[in-house]
Amino acid sequence: MGRESRRATRRPMSGTVLVTDTMTEEVIGRIGNLSASGVLLIASKPLVEDALYQFRFALPDNNGAQTVEVGSHVLWIDGASAPGQSWVGLRFLGLSTETTQRLRRWAEAAASPAPK
Repeated sequence: MGRESRRATRRPMSGTVLVTDTMTEEVIGRIGNLSASGVLLIASKPLVEDALYQFRFALPDNNGAQTVEVGSHVLWIDGASAPGQSWVGLRFLGLSTETTQRLRRWAEAAASPAPK
């Protein structure tokens, strides 16, 4: 696997983590990968490029799952191969220090080698 070149480590999501638009309470897609600064969303609902959204998802961890709510800015949208889906790159906005640290720890946990 190649070395991560982004500023924030991204971790692929294992399993399905659904993302809800908090304004409409509709599930708009699922997470492809996640970092402390953004997410690759596999969207099943249309989103608007350069728009702002408020999303909620359950971050899986060793204690089950913790709900995370994030402000997000749509940076880009690209068509996916599945009909009705698109790839969406989002940057998080205005996260609390606690949420940022929690996302960073979660993303970096997969990048750390397992103890021997």
